[in-house]
Amino acid sequence: MKRIGFDNDAYIKKQSDQIIKRIGEFGGKLYLEFGGKLFDDYHAARVLPGFEPDSKLRMLRMISDHAEIIIAISAVDIEKNKVRSDLGITYDSDVMRLIDVFRSFELYVGSVVITQYSGQPAAAAFKQKMERLGMPVYLHYPIEGYPTNIQKIVSDEGYGKNQYIETTRPLVVVTAPGPGSGKMATCLSQLYHENRRGIQAGYAKFETFPIWNIPLKHPVNLAYEAATADLNDVNMIDPYHLAAHGVTTVNYNRDIEIFPVLKAMFKEIYGECPYQSPTDMGVNMAGYCIVDDEAVCQASAQEIIRRFYKARADFRKGQGTEEAVAKIELLMQEMGISESDRPVVAAAHEREQQENGPAIAIELQDGRIVTGKTSELMGPASAALLNAVKALEGFARPVHFISPEAIAPIQRLKVDLLGGKNPRLHSDEILIALSISAATDKNAERAFVRLADLRGCEAHSTVLISSVDEDIYRRLGLNLTCDPHYQVNKLFHK
Repeated sequence: MKRIGFDNDAYIKKQSDQIIKRIGEFGGKLYLEFGGKLFDDYHAARVLPGFEPDSKLRMLRMISDHAEIIIAISAVDIEKNKVRSDLGITYDSDVMRLIDVFRSFELYVGSVVITQYSGQPAAAAFKQKMERLGMPVYLHYPIEGYPTNIQKIVSDEGYGKNQYIETTRPLVVVTAPGPGSGKMATCLSQLYHENRRGIQAGYAKFETFPIWNIPLKHPVNLAYEAATADLNDVNMIDPYHLAAHGVTTVNYNRDIEIFPVLKAMFKEIYGECPYQSPTDMGVNMAGYCIVDDEAVCQASAQEIIRRFYKARADFRKGQGTEEAVAKIELLMQEMGISESDRPVVAAAHEREQQENGPAIAIELQDGRIVTGKTSELMGPASAALLNAVKALEGFARPVHFISPEAIAPIQRLKVDLLGGKNPRLHSDEILIALSISAATDKNAERAFVRLADLRGCEAHSTVLISSVDEDIYRRLGLNLTCDPHYQVNKLFHK
């Protein structure tokens, strides 16, 4: 079993207490910019073993009576149909998904704000659609000279032109489907309007990473750099915090670079800035909840290796850059780790050599490694899943709980009726076959139940697998990496 390195219960308590405290420091109203993922934070769960992916939602639920949520989305992103790479859905669709998720946690979503709006037809249509669904939508506009022309930004011609977002609760969480959506500008615009109305309100920022009160070169913080290699984020010592308080803390380059501008905006709005540094603005308590530093260091090293494989795969697919690959390579060298420190890689390559064909290896939670290869009935992704649940349940290798006779009709459907070229079953198809067999076969039922135990296991493929197989592995919670080449030399790959 993987060692627990993070106290999740303590985190939820400390984090909610800290936010309530910050609300009080600003006289009873706080705009909280929520960076990163508000839920499904699997990066945090991987580098901080013990952290639950929905921890931040659970934390907000503890103070739900105090909180409401504003979701910001850029009109530019709506117009160009920007897609979340991890989910494969557009930002505007994700706004609706986020609202549904927040409501399922009994959190109040007060409104949506469309930022950078300048009459884009798609954004106008989205606004109309949301309003028909009963969701208030506000418009914020581009400001010439943003973010350096402070005098214009903090004036009737800047924030003053934005629509004032009506809020009713002391904590206003501003989140978004992705970066560049205008969360910070939304918060500052609201502070300007609140001040004009004589309402005292403050601003704070919630970023899980980098963790400000652990060392700059701590593996957890280096893993964050690896995760954002494509954004060119760099962790830095916060020079403003060091100068003001004599304490060394960690922040990242974009917050440090923008701080002088933010400080000038605060002075223009309030006459003074309540913060002396970017670190002062944060409320993140994650660093206080690490209970086993060695465990999180080991987990972070593995995450950096996974990010290295992902960057190479993205580059091979035309979705990434050589610079991102090179940056993560440097981080690995800095930590003294390599690809060989990921056990499933060697196991997959060994099986590939034995079979002279693609293979996938899965490392179970107890350290055992099982593999899968291509056969006439299924691909390696499907075979590895079945072999993994067999091993978990203690079956002997020859046990078959999906008969070839059951698979054959599915293959005929794929090829003869649906016009497919590959008769082998993908992992989604093999899982459906397994679930059907479970209705009449006790062994299949035992194997089916074991699928849940694959969450958090490691996997590696010697080739880039199909998007269908990749999605199933992600949904099952397997941490999959792939070598950066395809099995077949062709231009179009599904």
